[in-house]
Amino acid sequence: MTELARLKFYATQPHACSYLPGEQATTLFLDPSQPMDVQVYADLSEMGFRRSGDHLYRPHCVHCDACTAARIPVAIFTPNRQQKRIFKRNADLQVKAAKPRFTDEYFDLYQRYIEQRHADGDMFPPSREQFSTFLVRDLPFSTFYEFRHGTRLLAVAVTDVLPNGLSAVYTFYEPSEERRSLGRFGILWQIAETRRLGLDALYLGYWIKNCKKMSYKTEYRPIELLINQSWSTLN
Repeated sequence: MTELARLKFYATQPHACSYLPGEQATTLFLDPSQPMDVQVYADLSEMGFRRSGDHLYRPHCVHCDACTAARIPVAIFTPNRQQKRIFKRNADLQVKAAKPRFTDEYFDLYQRYIEQRHADGDMFPPSREQFSTFLVRDLPFSTFYEFRHGTRLLAVAVTDVLPNGLSAVYTFYEPSEERRSLGRFGILWQIAETRRLGLDALYLGYWIKNCKKMSYKTEYRPIELLINQSWSTLN
């Protein structure tokens, strides 16, 4: 572990929660002047931190602890019958790692995804600036995994490669390809890639029990949840 005690953190003012109506949220951020060191990032991921753009953060709400960090220990993950079908259904896709960058192809896919799947969220309406600030960062550990059928781009998994695992930052995909279940396939592929790289876990961000948009995360078993600063297995 790095010497985390020397790091500085700042808390935002309370603001409307993006996931639970009527709740106020506070976010704890690592000092933005701290260089984005991959080992610091890995150590903080063990403590439930995530990356958004150039910032490492975690929820720090006074009256709510609903946001629970989740990760999949890939060595013991076993896909269920439905997940095996999803993997087989997408066997015709080619996956290629690319350096994060802005292209019209990426943004057009992202725009369709946000407009058709998340028009009720705080990322709507999508903009080029928002896309760039959120996802296109010049960081040595960040990768865009492109999922293509021939030359057609169907999905992009924005993934950070850390010493202790892969962190699934964000995945956006073609909303018209519902039969493929591209969101779920993206997670299954990243689980397989984490295992191939000999890393321990795929970090999935936060799970909220009473948020339907988060419910898919516990479909992957076993999954580990960070409860009282200790990772506990949910079989």
